[in-house]
Amino acid sequence: MNNKRVLAAVVLALISASSWAKSTLTLYTSQPNDDAQMTVSAFEKAHPDIEVKWIRDGTSKLIARLQAELAAGSAAPDVLLIADSVTMESLKKQNLLAAYKSPEAARFDPQLFDKEGYYYGTKVITTGIAYHTKAPLKPTSWLDLLKPEVKNMTTLPSPLYSGAAQIHQATLMNDPALGWQYYEKLKQNGAMPQSGNGAVMSAIASGSKAYGVLVDYLAIREKAKGAPVEFLFPKEGVSVVTEPVAMMKGTKNPQGAKEFIDFVLSDAGQKLVLQQGYLPADATLPVPKGFPPRDSIKLMPFDAAKALAETEANKKRFADLFGNR
Repeated sequence: MNNKRVLAAVVLALISASSWAKSTLTLYTSQPNDDAQMTVSAFEKAHPDIEVKWIRDGTSKLIARLQAELAAGSAAPDVLLIADSVTMESLKKQNLLAAYKSPEAARFDPQLFDKEGYYYGTKVITTGIAYHTKAPLKPTSWLDLLKPEVKNMTTLPSPLYSGAAQIHQATLMNDPALGWQYYEKLKQNGAMPQSGNGAVMSAIASGSKAYGVLVDYLAIREKAKGAPVEFLFPKEGVSVVTEPVAMMKGTKNPQGAKEFIDFVLSDAGQKLVLQQGYLPADATLPVPKGFPPRDSIKLMPFDAAKALAETEANKKRFADLFGNR
């Protein structure tokens, strides 16, 4: 009898332990380390039954790792939170993502997510014009970078290295008032590419260049730290990187993946974006310190599928014009 009671107690203990056991969710993200830790910690606090194992790297390196893992038949992540919608569109075309219609997306501009539910933008990172406080001209338009008085004073990130620059190029290429001829005129006016946004920021802050095409938060953060830089959202509009989230097809934890997507799109998740210093995808929330009113920021139209189809051709045109910089 005693043995039976002991056995029953063990079984009950095992059942109790299993009911409280945490499920595991694997996340691949390109967020900066501090932002990624904040996101994961906030999600785990809201969902104490889920433990997130996360790997952080640049989007291109994460995708290369993912493709290698899939080719080898090894474990893949459950959720992706990466830089851009063009990469997500590529994964969607490869049938690697699972669709999920998040109820949280109802508050968002349809431009910020895939209409079939394969991926959702979580924030709005725009590309505009940064300039040194001692620059000779205060710009208001993309066309100001073509004026003779700023000849040889402009730099820009290269789409050969930067995902945001790729999206910026694709966006401008589809604007009839700008288009490819805008890049040709930039070249004629002495604009010089840098590798990425960080290098553009350094060139402006040091005074080696007076103007630069740059992502918003980088200029606004550095200005807050005392850098001699201003940021301008041009009147024609700005291109947008949305840092989308998606669930992998074949995830071992579909419920956890859905809960993670819902969380980053929820009011709590979007307030976290604001706390991190980015413009939330949820337009009902305020803007971060240093940003102008949201209604003064015009987002230029963008077609991720079209941009994906034209990526290699756009890169080649840029390389032919500016060289492999």
